[in-house]
Parts: sequence; C-alpha cells; structure tokens
Amino acid sequence: MPRSQSTKKAKEVVKARGTPAQGEQSPQELPARGGRTSTRKAKNLVIVESPAKAKTISKYLGPEFEVAASKGHVRDLPKYRFGLDIAGGWVPTYEELRERREVLEDLRKRAAQAALVYLAPDPDREGEAIAWHLKEALRLPEDRVRRVTFNEITRKAVQEAFAHPGSIDMDKVRAQETRRFLDRVVGYQLSPLLRRKVTRGLSAGRVQSVAVRLIVEREREIEAFKPQEYWTLSAVLRVPAALESGALPELRIRRRDKPPAPDMAEDKANGVSPEDLAETADEAGGVEEETPSGAERQPLPADAFVAKLEEWQGQKPSLADEAQARQVAEQLIRADFVTVRVERKEKQEKPPPPFITSTLQQEANIRLRFPARKTMLLAQQLYEGVELGPEGSVALITYMRTDSVRISQEAIAACRELIAQRFGTDYVPEAPQTYVSSESAQEGHEAIRPTDLAYTPERVRPYLSADQWKLYELIYRRFVACQMKPALFEVTTVEVRAGEALFRARGRVQRFDGYRRVYQPIGRREDMLLPSLTEGQRLLCSEIVAQQNYTQPPPRYTEASLVRTLEKEGIGRPSTYATIISKIQERGYVEQRKRRFYATPLGKLVTDLLVQHFPEIMDVKFTSHMESELDLIERRRAHWQDVLNEFYEPFSQSLKQADVKMQAVKGQETEEKCPQCGATLVTRWSKRGEFLGCSRYPECRYSKPKDGSEPHVEMTAFNCPECGKPLVRRQGKLGAFFACSGYPDCRVTMNMDAQGIPVPSVVPTEHTCDRCGQPMVLRQGRRGPFLACSAYPDCKNTRNVDAQGNPLPLADTGLRCEKCGAPMVVRTGRRGPFLACSAYPDCRNARPLPEDLKARVHEFLPRKPDLSGVTVERTCPRCGAPMKVRRGRGNYFLGCSRYPECRGSDEVPPEVLEQIQKLDSRPAPQPQQTA
Repeated sequence: MPRSQSTKKAKEVVKARGTPAQGEQSPQELPARGGRTSTRKAKNLVIVESPAKAKTISKYLGPEFEVAASKGHVRDLPKYRFGLDIAGGWVPTYEELRERREVLEDLRKRAAQAALVYLAPDPDREGEAIAWHLKEALRLPEDRVRRVTFNEITRKAVQEAFAHPGSIDMDKVRAQETRRFLDRVVGYQLSPLLRRKVTRGLSAGRVQSVAVRLIVEREREIEAFKPQEYWTLSAVLRVPAALESGALPELRIRRRDKPPAPDMAEDKANGVSPEDLAETADEAGGVEEETPSGAERQPLPADAFVAKLEEWQGQKPSLADEAQARQVAEQLIRADFVTVRVERKEKQEKPPPPFITSTLQQEANIRLRFPARKTMLLAQQLYEGVELGPEGSVALITYMRTDSVRISQEAIAACRELIAQRFGTDYVPEAPQTYVSSESAQEGHEAIRPTDLAYTPERVRPYLSADQWKLYELIYRRFVACQMKPALFEVTTVEVRAGEALFRARGRVQRFDGYRRVYQPIGRREDMLLPSLTEGQRLLCSEIVAQQNYTQPPPRYTEASLVRTLEKEGIGRPSTYATIISKIQERGYVEQRKRRFYATPLGKLVTDLLVQHFPEIMDVKFTSHMESELDLIERRRAHWQDVLNEFYEPFSQSLKQADVKMQAVKGQETEEKCPQCGATLVTRWSKRGEFLGCSRYPECRYSKPKDGSEPHVEMTAFNCPECGKPLVRRQGKLGAFFACSGYPDCRVTMNMDAQGIPVPSVVPTEHTCDRCGQPMVLRQGRRGPFLACSAYPDCKNTRNVDAQGNPLPLADTGLRCEKCGAPMVVRTGRRGPFLACSAYPDCRNARPLPEDLKARVHEFLPRKPDLSGVTVERTCPRCGAPMKVRRGRGNYFLGCSRYPECRGSDEVPPEVLEQIQKLDSRPAPQPQQTA
C-alpha cells in the first residue's frame, strides 16, 4: 500500500477517537522492536479505577479500545517517611504503592503498545489526581495522553466523552495535592506529639479532629444540662348532640418518674422506628397516668379532638409544677368551651430535591440504617456497573459524589414522561420542578439519579444484593418524586375560649397525595382530623389532661445529623464525610451506641489538649476557610503554595510551643503497687479509656481499670493441665483466651478454638535448642506456628517450622554479619522478609534483602497455606465490602477486603472453617479435654 494511502486510512481510523497531537505517530506506524515499523493496528488503552467500571464501559467502545483497571491509587507519599520538602517549596516525594506494582507493570506493557492512552478515573479532584499519578507512573508523554470524564456510565455519555477528550486539569490536581499535604503535615507532626504526651498509637487529623470536637462539645452540653420541669394542659373536646348537657370533665394527671432520654426528640425528627422509641422510653422511666375514677384510658371517639392550652389570662402559660397545673385545671373544669375562630386554608407540600451526596448519606442512615461508608460503597457499585443477567454490566446511577441538585433537561423530560404513563397527567406539574443548590456547591455534576428510568427497582431486583436494591430503590423513588406535583392538604386551625384560657387545635386532611404517591416523608407528625366546626359553637369537654414534661438537652449526634452539621459548617466535602466518620471511630475518640455518637474519655482528653494548644487548627470556621481555599485553588483564584504557607507558619509555631508547654498526662505515678512485681502503678490511656498499668512495662504487663476493679474474667469448666486449678476466660488485645486461675504462681495460658475449647498455646516437641540445649516448644504467633526455646526469656531462640512442625534448616544465604561474623538468615517481620543476624538477641544486626535473594526468598521461609480457594459469602458489617479469610494469632478470622481503609472483622463460620482445614496442612494442637 502506498504511504499516502496508509496515512490517509490511519487518519480516518483516528478521527472517531480524536486527532493525535502534532508529531504523534499514526497507530499503524508505531515502531516495533528492532527499530522496524510495524503495520499492525495498535489499540487505544483506556484506564479506569475499578474492574467493574472497566467491564461496563468496554461495552460502549469499539474494538480499537482496550480497557484496564488501576484498582485505585497507584502512587502516594511514603508510608513511613514525611515525604515533603517544605523548605524547598513543598516538593513531594511520591512512591509507587507496593500493592500496585504488578498492576503498574502490566499497565506499562499495555501503554507501550497503545496508540493513545485515555485516562478515565472519576470526575472529581481525587479522580483527577489519580489520572495525573497514572500519567507520571507510566511515564507517558503529553502527546499520548487524553483525559475523559463522564457523569454517568451510559453509551451516550461515554461515547460523547471519547469524542471530545481533554487534558488533565492540573488545577484540580493541585487542589487535591494541597489537601493531601495539609493532612500529611498534621498527621506526621501533630500525631507524634500526642503519642509522647498521652499514649502510643494516637493520631490527629486536620478535619477529623474538628469533627471529634463537635461530638465532645455536644456530649458536655448534655452532661452539664439540668432538666427543668414544666407542665402543659390539654382538653379533650367534642361537638354535643342536640340538647345534650355533659358532666363535668375529669382531671387526668400524667407524671414521669424521671426525665425522658435526651435523644427522643432527635429520634422522632429523624423517623427512628417505633421499636427504638419504645426502648428509649423504657430507659426514660415511662409515663404514669392517674385518674380519679381509676378507669383505663379509652381511645378518642370519632367526633372528639384534643386542643392544647396556648394562653392563660392573656399570656403564654407558665406552669412550673403540678400544683400550678392543678390550680389552672380546676378553674377550667366548670368553664364553658366555645369556638372563637375556625380557619381553613389549602397548603402545598413540595417534593424534596433529588439526592446529593450528603442527603443520600443522611436518608440512607435514617431509613435503611446504613453507615455513611456503606452507603458510598454501594453507590459506587451502582455507578460503576452491576451484572443484569443477559444485558451484562449496566451502570444504574449517575456519579454519587456531588453537591449539586442540577438535573439535565433530557433526564427531566424522561421523568415527566414516566410519571404521566404510570400515574397519569394529574401528577405532572405544568412546568418542571427546579431546585437551587447551596452557595458552596461546586456544580460540577448532576444530582444523583438513575441513568435510565426503564431500569425500575422491580426489574433489577433479581440481580442486586438486598442492600444494593434498597439503596437503588431509595434513589429511584426520590428522583421520580422530585418531578411530581406537590401534595395538597386542607389545614384547619381552631381556637377555643374557656374562661380566661385559649385552646388551639390544628388538623389537616390530605386532598391530593402528589409526590407522596412515590416517596413518603418521614419524621413528620401528621395532624389530627378535626370535626366540622363553626365559630361560636359550644363544645363539651370530657377530660382535662395535665402532662408533666422536662426541658431537653441537645440530642446526641447520629450519622445523619453529624453529616448535616458537617455540611452546614463547611467541614470537609461530601466525598470525605464517610471517611471522617469511620476514622474518628477507628481511632477510639468516639463510639456509636444505639446509632448515636458518644465521646470517649480519650476523645475528650485529646480534644481538650488540641483546643488549648492549637485553637486555630481546631476552630470550625478556620477548617471551613481552608475548604474554601481549596475551591479557590481549583478555580485558579489562589496559589496552592500560598495556601499551604498560610496554614503551616502559625501551625509550626504552635507545634513548637506545645512541645514545651503541653503537660504529659501519661505515666503519672500512683500510690498503688503492682501485685505481680511490686513496682509502682502509673496512669495510662488507651482507646477504652484511662487505666492503671505497671511502670515496668513491657517487662511486666499488669494492668487494671482506673476505678479499681480487676479485669473481667469468666470462670470455666476446664482445668489447668499443669496445676489442676480452673481455667478462666480473659479478653486480650487479640481476642479471648484461657488462663490459669492460679496466676501468677501458674502462668499457663491456652488459646481458644472455633468451638470455644482450650487448645495448648505451647506444645512440647522432641527438638532441642541449638544454643542452650533446652527443649523446644511449638507456639502460635501472629504469623503462624514456630519453635521457641522453653528457657524463654533467658533464651530467646526461635526457629521457623515446616508443614509438619519440624524446624526448617537455616538455609545458607552466603552472607555474614558485618558486626559479629555470624551467618545472616532470612526472617519475616511486619514489612516482610529481611536479613537478620543468626546470633540474635546477642547481635541485633538487620538489613533489607539484597536483590539476588528476593527472587528466591521462598527457599528460606515456611510455606503459607493457600487461602485463595476459600469461599466467603459474608460482607463486612462495617462497610459492606466482601470479607476475606485472614490468619491471626494462632487462629483464623474474617477481615474486610478493604483493609487497612476498613478494619471490620468477624468470626469464621463453621462451613468456612472446614474449607480452611482441608487447605491448611499444618498441625493443629489437640484440645485438652480436662473439663
């Protein structure tokens, strides 16, 4: 083929996907190996984050496209180093994530053979940053990179995006980098201060710490609140029959034996289930009723209604106690009740706007009891695509990280057409319903809505999990409802005069259901139905009810109300709310009980320290200001380095002062002595609060609660195999275990198997220690079984074992310790294999593995069981992600596949344990049947 014809054909092929940049080679003229020109047609490579998203969009692209997944982020700041050169102008050091190295190698090979590389992560700041990191990690030149974004994964949206590709928005990247740098500064410079002053393992976050402060301040408001008693009066009224004269009304007194729980008002507003309210009322002490006749309370007749006392002697009633309430009620018993005003008017109840990220999280938490993280995980799955049988992978909703209520005209038209077809034209408003986003909304995306209304909840239900379907139905109904007519009500207000008292009752009748046909509101009290009344009409009073009440403190935060507050105060962005809520719980600063947040003692302590020494960082307005600055960076109205310097200069000064002035709150000595070793006990802190611990830690690990009670132990029917005393069940950091009740005279401990039976944590063997000659015992460690010297702690020799429990030979690495000359051996640690001196602990020399040993490191380490074939049906109780089998301290457990982002765990069910036992050929110690 002549060169001119070849070039012309190549241009025609490329035309559909965008014209190559100047100097870019035609896809049919890519250089092959050896410098020759290949006539093979090269494909375009499209990179997205997840395999599910890749599978969905691959259906909408032609054969000239190949779609691959990066599986999320591929680069980040170093995990164990600061990674920022602040003095040099905030220069970062990025490292490829270890868990993404194989993915990156595969993407590099594909990119090398591709004509163009299209980067298609999510259309937000984080997605833009992922696209930029991919470009840098794959070492792609500008002329071979295209950036595509789409708000929904449909054929039309995807093809439109690829027909008009763009470039990476570096302003968005800078805004995301700035957020990352701010969080790194706080995390790596403030967290060590807390660990030195309070306790190890603590951390602080720029935004999370402010969220904790909100909860702590609310907790203290509740603690300081003193309920004030007050009484209200109500009258049960009805229209009398002709010539009917009623008896004097009864006086009914309702008392509470104690103030109600502070969260009942929030529960009612949030639409919490009646079961939860009943449980809360039980805690509050319930309601007692007293009647002169002792008769039981009967339901109201159809023609009766309740009116509340609104005025007494021309003023708002103020009844402080039962005596005042009785005095007023007794004056009303003989009064005549006459209507003085009857007002009827029509009222519209407009439909709520479509979901944005924050409102979706709130409604899913209130209606479905989904945590924010679970809601976002399920929404991500619905956005990226779900297998719908023969149709394949289909994306069901638009992008779920948005703060805009904007809806495209096409979606509005389709929704109005659906409403007319399914519910009739009476439900279609004359003009489309419009909604206005908040002032801080970036308006980058549409509201969350179904991509195609033809995929009704009923149609897709067989293909979705129960939780996916619940969330999709909620999104679908909310979107359809937002374009329906308002509900219409006839509202009636009645005022009744009785002597010097004015009573008022309000009722309403639904005349047209409107949007309520699809989406019922929750947490709204429906007014009673009033009988037909006229002004000047005489009414009969059958009861006067005096109700004891107490003023309520502000309610504790739920996930829904906390998200609402974060959004209102401008703390974080909708895409970060789920992460904020998860982290403050993982760090032990707050905890959830009955779906409400409680500040822990540790959270209060850390908050007090941070507010005292870093008032600006902990200020809600300052945090909101920093979020606004990030928005300005994205819009090119602020420079990212100026924003960082504005934050860091006062922060660094506060950090220096706090290092000197902040008083250490850990290690304060007490007068108590350790019962095990006689050393002094000191106060310490943990995620569970303050406790007393031995000052000789870690040599002595004795601890007990601060209140003086001993750690909880549970007597069992099993006996110690050495001294015969009963075993007790204790709870340790890694779970439950058995210990001898004769401690410290007998120090036997035993592990617990899946059936709750004790199994030896130490099994005698025939092997002897090659250092001291003492017998070796088989122990269970965090990474499985190993041989240890029975003379521990005098001899700390250990050996790896094979599948049969025999010691693995110390394979000769050919390397000698440069400090003592002993052979170097391969050992494993938290970060993987490394070289260590065989003379440990006398010589503690260690260093990383050289490159030539990395390829055959398996020769020096025990074989690990292959758990890839174990099938797990359960999902994470915390975030809803799939669970994986993991090995803990001598046993197995189910851990979240999103670890370490999510640390959810669960017990291994019996059917999974059977699978593991078939795969794991390592010896399991036999249970000690001593019960």
